[in-house]
Formats: sequence, structure tokens, C-alpha cells
Amino acid sequence: MNETEKTVAYPSAAYFLQKANLLAPTLQRVDVHPVSLIELYQGTEDWAFREQAPIDQLFTRTFQKGDRVLIDFGTHCVGYVHLSISPIGSPPDAPAYLKVKFGEHLCEMAEDSSDYHGSLSASWIQEEFVHVDVMPTELDLKRRYAFRFMEIVIKDTSPKYQIKIDHLFCETVSSADMNAVPVISCSDPLLNEIDRVSVKTMHDCMQEVFEDGPKRDRRLWIGDLRLQALTNYETFQNNDLVKRCLYLFAGLCQEDGRVSACVFTKPSPITDDTVLFDYSLFFVSCLHDYYMHTKDLACVKELWETACRQIAIAKTYLREDGVLRDRSDWWCFVDWNDVLNKQASAQAIFIYAVKQACTLADVLKDEEKKREFEELSDTLIDGAKRVLWDASKGFFVSGAERQISWASQVWFVLAQVFSKEENEALLKRLIQKNPPVKMITPYLYHHFIEALWISGMQTEAIAYLKSYWGGMIADGADCFYELYDPADKLASPYGSRVINSYCHAWSGTPAYFIRKYLC
Repeated sequence: MNETEKTVAYPSAAYFLQKANLLAPTLQRVDVHPVSLIELYQGTEDWAFREQAPIDQLFTRTFQKGDRVLIDFGTHCVGYVHLSISPIGSPPDAPAYLKVKFGEHLCEMAEDSSDYHGSLSASWIQEEFVHVDVMPTELDLKRRYAFRFMEIVIKDTSPKYQIKIDHLFCETVSSADMNAVPVISCSDPLLNEIDRVSVKTMHDCMQEVFEDGPKRDRRLWIGDLRLQALTNYETFQNNDLVKRCLYLFAGLCQEDGRVSACVFTKPSPITDDTVLFDYSLFFVSCLHDYYMHTKDLACVKELWETACRQIAIAKTYLREDGVLRDRSDWWCFVDWNDVLNKQASAQAIFIYAVKQACTLADVLKDEEKKREFEELSDTLIDGAKRVLWDASKGFFVSGAERQISWASQVWFVLAQVFSKEENEALLKRLIQKNPPVKMITPYLYHHFIEALWISGMQTEAIAYLKSYWGGMIADGADCFYELYDPADKLASPYGSRVINSYCHAWSGTPAYFIRKYLC
């Protein structure tokens, strides 16, 4: 440690959390009313629906034991449901017992939640069993729901009375204002629709922080934040929300200084015990991107030590040959693909983050760190070219089995260890050879689209964007999904689609591409 480092007083974790608290947004509230009653049926490929009756019939019908009604709100909602119930007939001599179920996607409404035995808790399934003892009553459901569809099942009343629903609406919440984003008009109508759904996805994930999904997990993940922030800069421009999230991560580091993969905000901010190699490095990326769009130098100065610490910790995973060790004792995300070896992707992400740290060091005029990071970047690139690049195959390989994957090539293109022309050739070879270790999530598809764009392959980027996110729209998406595999639409990393998130932050990035590169 030199004399300058000894005298610098860096802000404390408490200071960072105080800054984050001061940047807390005010949630906007808009009432959304249902549009129709629907009938669910099995279509040729998946569950679909047809309009059964206008919504007015919900408020004129009476219901008794065994009745059920499926309601369509016409759009994805995130918020709090309110309904009023009154008795019809004799005075109620027993409580009304209701089951209320919500779903973002029709598959959630079609499946029996009691059959779910997946890897995540069934408590994420959005359903309530409610006893109504006194009627008439205003029933305010306390949980926040993310849904388009709502089912009410009358489990029991008594033979002496029926119930009637007098009104129903959802008080939606978001820290973003849909009216603040100008509507674009590309020459391609599909791109306009993809942009619209992308903006809606972002809107519904922008709460007190950038949530990964308003249905599940409802927390701040830094991998999602990085992509949300990039899209936010092109749409809502709610830059204080990005800044708030940066300070939360800085104030809630692990004991060794690593930035956690995610943080919880309720009842008060607390860090999770999950740490991901790539996600910790993405703190550097988030800070870099934030500065490039805001020029907020004061924020960079305060968070610079936290950013540098992520690189210092990542260096401990390096072997003597300048390549990250391929071990199972540390976790790197990259994509939801169980067979993906992540050594090469992690190496490329490390290079990507170190280059961004060099830029920030230059901005801060921190010559010592700039030299350190430039030397580290050279070491990482040299190691990658000597050990991970297989010239005979024309691909980067990963792990002891020298696996060739889409993810490895995509991330090395983004890390720009080769020239633009070489990267273009690599991507064309990737598309032609189509290695079997494929992309699974919209998260990795985003990086693939970005790699195409920066390599001068705009035509291919647009085609893949339209095919992938356009495929979700063709399947009826109101918001874009956590997971979408066109070849396996039943796919879920958790054992069932009923637990998947159908409004998910890392999938809401098409507006970033469309507005940055096209409009």
C-alpha cells in the first residue's frame, strides 16, 4: 500500500446505504380494470383462450359453491387487487370460502398447482384461499401480484345464499411512467411491437429497485440490473434508480468485499449469500455504463474502490498461465445450461470488465490502476489466445474437454480480443457450424445480438431479434419471458413452467437495440 492509499478515506457501507435510501423512488399507481371473461381451452400447441362474455356479466351474475370464473385484464399488471363482494338471498349463515389464482401466462391457469414438485418453492405460485366472514365487504388482497389472468373459484358458501361481485380492479405500481417513453415508428411493424412489449417489460420490473421479475424473485440481481440499466438509458432514463441500485450493492458487500449476486430490499436492505464470479465483475460494468450515460464523476469516485476490489478478487482465480482455473468451487452464471462449461466465458467476461475498469481509471486519472489493469488485460488476452483459442477448429474452447459453445464465442467477441473483421468471421462460423451447446435464455441471446451488432452484422442481428422476441409475441406475450426456447416451449430450469417468470428483466432489452441502433 502506498502513502496515497493510506490517507484515502473511502465511504462506509452505512454511507452507501444512506445514499441508496435517499434515492428511493415514489411508486406511481394506476387502476387497471378487467376487460372480459374468458374460456380456456387446449389449442394445437399450447393453452389458449377465447372471449366467453363481456366483463359486465361478471358484475350481474351470482355465484354459488362450485362456480368459477376466469377473468382477463387484457394486459400484464403488477399491483394490488381490490374487489367487493355482497350476499344475495338469505342473510349469510356461513363464511364464503374462495380460491383466487393469478397467472402471467395461460399455462399457469391451466395447471393444478398441487401437482408442482419443482426445484423452487411452490409458495411462488400465485394463489390464495380466502374466508369472507362478513358481507358485504371490500376485499383488499395484501400481496402484490404480477398477472394478466385471474380465476375466482367458489369453494363454498351455504345453500341459503349466493355471492355477487360488485367491482374489481388492480391498483398497479411502478417507479416508471409509460407515458415518459416516446413511441417509436420503425418501418417494420414487428419491430415496433417488440419495442412496445420490451418497454412494458421494463416498466413492470421497475419498482423500488430494478427487480428481476415482479412475480419471482422480486429482488435486485446485478446481472439483470446491467441489462435493465442499458435499456433504461434508451427509454425511461430513470438514472437515479440505477444509481440507487449501485449504492445498494456497494453497501451490502460480502465480508471479503465481493459484491453479492443479489440483494433483498424488504423489510430493509440485506445481502443474499449468493456470489457469482461474473455478476461481481458486472459491478464494474454497471458503474462504467452509468458514467458513460450520466458523466456522474462523483458517484464513480465513491464507488471506485468497490469496483477495483472485484477485479482484485477475480485475479485470485487465475492460474500461472493467465487463464482462470476450471473448478467447481466457484460459480459463474453465463446462462441456464447445465452442460455449459463456463471457463472460457468467465475469462472473456473478466477481460470485458477489466477493459471497462481501464476506461474508468483514465476518467479518474488513476494512473497506477490504469497501468495495473492494462497489464492484467494483456495477461488475460494472451492466456486466452494461447490456451483457449483452437486455431484448427476456429473456436474458443472451454474446460478439460475443450467444449465449443455459443456462449464462449459470444463473450469473446464482446471482449474484443480479436479485430472486428476476425470477430465477424468467428460469428459467421458459429452460425454455420451451430455447435450443440446452445443458448437457452434471453439473457444470453441479448449478448449474442450485441455481439452481432458490434461486429457489423446488423442484418443478422435484426433477423435474430425478430425471430426470438418475435416468437414470444407470436405466442401471445404481454411481457417478455425469463426463459424462451423456440425448440422446447415447455422448458423450465425449475421443473415446471408454472413457476417460470413471464415478465423478466433480462428479456426486456430489445428496446435497447431498436432505439440505440435503429431509431
